[in-house]
Amino acid sequence: MIKSISYWAMQGGLENTCPPESAMDQAKAAGFKGIELAIAPTGVITLSSDQKTCEKYRDAARQKGLVLETLAAGFAWGMPATHPDAGKRRESIEAHKNALQRAAWLGCKTMLYVPGAVRILWEPSYGPVPYKQAVTWAREGIKQLADQAEKVGVEVGVENVWNGLFYSPLEFAQVIDEIGSAKVGVYFDVGNVLGYHQYPPDWIETLGKRIKRVHIKDFKHVFGWQGNYDFCDLLKGDVPWKETMAALKKIGYDKTLVAEMIPPNEGILERTSKAMDQILAM
Repeated sequence: MIKSISYWAMQGGLENTCPPESAMDQAKAAGFKGIELAIAPTGVITLSSDQKTCEKYRDAARQKGLVLETLAAGFAWGMPATHPDAGKRRESIEAHKNALQRAAWLGCKTMLYVPGAVRILWEPSYGPVPYKQAVTWAREGIKQLADQAEKVGVEVGVENVWNGLFYSPLEFAQVIDEIGSAKVGVYFDVGNVLGYHQYPPDWIETLGKRIKRVHIKDFKHVFGWQGNYDFCDLLKGDVPWKETMAALKKIGYDKTLVAEMIPPNEGILERTSKAMDQILAM
């Protein structure tokens, strides 16, 4: 597997203001072999970035000896494809189609996609969207993106996130199978499933070859009446790393392993790189 880091782990990454070349230099200096850039409505790489600009970043990564195979499109939280307003759903899909084209120009093979949400906890004005309706709209959106993905040659990696959707690997597998496109699969986030009391190796075994890419983060349960939790440094939480790595190897996964360490903080790149060396050696 290819040891990679998320652009969002860099200072300015979440705001999409960190120059991609600087992020690449930081990643390489910390010992990573790959980087996952991000696209947003505003900032450095956007929905209107032209082909020349994208290819410049593609070439920079190659010159620096870094793998640039994935692009994160996190803006779906601000424009979900499950919005009750049909116009906003169309806006979301068109934006993600544009993002897929930019991913292709960047030389990426997979784009991370958040398929919508039942609720967005930090956006109280949104939802809740009835579950059955949200699933219907999410499925319709993925199908539309599948056509664009096949056209530009970039996979849609549907991520498991805290969006109220697809909290069962059985349901997630069924949705991917119903889409029926080789360019659509799962962008599996190892740490996210611990937040709803599930076991990453079981998800990996169930999803199998449907997994296109993998995000890693660690998650620490803090039990008590308040039900607290904490995303923490790798190897400092409750992710069963040995079993998770064994499950990934069992399904033959050998592509990018992207550490999504949010928010950035001093020393996070170096600590993450060292921890990933231990994880990859398991």
